[in-house]
Amino acid sequence: MVSRVIPVDPFDLVIFGGTGDLARRKILPGLYRRFFDGQMPDEARIIGAARSEMDEAGYRDFVRDAIKEFSGKRNDPNMVSAFLEKLSYVAVDATGTDGWKDLAKTMRADVVKAYYFSVGPSLFGAIAERLHKYKIADDAARIVVEKPFGHDRESARALNATLAEHFDETQIYRIDHYLGKETVQNLMAVRFGNMLFEPLWNAQYVDHIQITVAETVGVGGRGEYYDRSGAMRDMVQNHLMQLLCLTAMEPPSKYDPDAVRDEKLKVIRALEPVEHSEIVRGQYKSKSESYLKDVENPESLTESYVAMKIRIANWRWNGTPFYLRTGKKMKARVSEIVVRFKEPPHSIFEEDTGQSANELTIRLQPNEGMDLTVTIKEPGPGGMRLIDVPLDMTFAEALGEEAADVPDAYERLIMDVIRGNQTLFMRGDEVEAAWAWTDPIIDGWTEREDRPFPYEPGSTGPEEALILMHRDGRRWRELRA
Repeated sequence: MVSRVIPVDPFDLVIFGGTGDLARRKILPGLYRRFFDGQMPDEARIIGAARSEMDEAGYRDFVRDAIKEFSGKRNDPNMVSAFLEKLSYVAVDATGTDGWKDLAKTMRADVVKAYYFSVGPSLFGAIAERLHKYKIADDAARIVVEKPFGHDRESARALNATLAEHFDETQIYRIDHYLGKETVQNLMAVRFGNMLFEPLWNAQYVDHIQITVAETVGVGGRGEYYDRSGAMRDMVQNHLMQLLCLTAMEPPSKYDPDAVRDEKLKVIRALEPVEHSEIVRGQYKSKSESYLKDVENPESLTESYVAMKIRIANWRWNGTPFYLRTGKKMKARVSEIVVRFKEPPHSIFEEDTGQSANELTIRLQPNEGMDLTVTIKEPGPGGMRLIDVPLDMTFAEALGEEAADVPDAYERLIMDVIRGNQTLFMRGDEVEAAWAWTDPIIDGWTEREDRPFPYEPGSTGPEEALILMHRDGRRWRELRA
């Protein structure tokens, strides 16, 4: 397979928070990989901006170390040196006046200008205001903002209003790295590029859909932040919501930013309220480790696990439930979407177990790919014995070595910013609609002071989550890496 790498236009990219953890782990190594693969033009420049007092040589050393640690097989000394020549650094006080005039002097007039807000949301407004006050950003500039985009609908709306004072909606790129994953985009290709699935992608043929994002790690060093957010705000409201929308949405008229996002918004607005009995919250807990210990709050009622049953009130999905679950300290690191089709209405085989059903699994991580479970005859004599087997398409095996080394989500999304393509970014009304559905759920368990159910680290979550599915005569797909 020959990979087509299409260079982008010349650009100046300013990374606010350019010395932070996200810049070190994802943004800067990702930009280097795009440079290594020939997608970055010679005229491209990257400017780190942060409060740290650092000269250009010091910043390049910082980036060199980040590339060495996070760039994988592409850590070539000559290429690294060439990439570092594109870097500069400006010490900037986001809420003050220091450094802004210096930053303005570094920007060119004849290139794409993009500003990555790799900082906390509390600084978005201050940075946006100063970009215009010092005439650093023009009407064609683009800004990238990271989650969390608000803590609830009210704060999200306030953030949208703040950014709207300085930038048009077409200039704002709200990034969710899940939308940049190769398999997530392949979900749309499979649905809308093949006649095989789309006629069956509805309540008439689909029994239910499961969306799982499970992590083996705990809250780590994010305890203070995570205890204010929890799994619902940190994962369900954004990552899982986006996966739900892409799975459930109607075919857009074309692969166009607003056409795609219009259909996603319709899904969010069609979500029914979730009953208290159809939500399970949990906290990992054992003798040796616990969520309460990790967040240093023995009275915390914040969840590290959520499972829920969701209904979509529209013609396509009426009667077909969606089951979502996400958690930390789980048995395996897995992100996947499972479409479970209905069983045949009548079996002609005497020895049929009655449990045969087709199942499409879209694996986001690890081992990106898809497999479709089909029913066949078990080989050998002795009658018509039926078994279910997977038709496996692991990208690395099916498409060769280049598919095994697909661009990281951040790489793709940053290049989309430079191109001006907003298809894989969230729109302001989409974010607010997601919070409008999420807020009543959180308010409900806050008012009731619901205590999360404990679950053993390394397990599949609380027993109550299994019961949630068993009540409907279904079961979760086994967690396996």
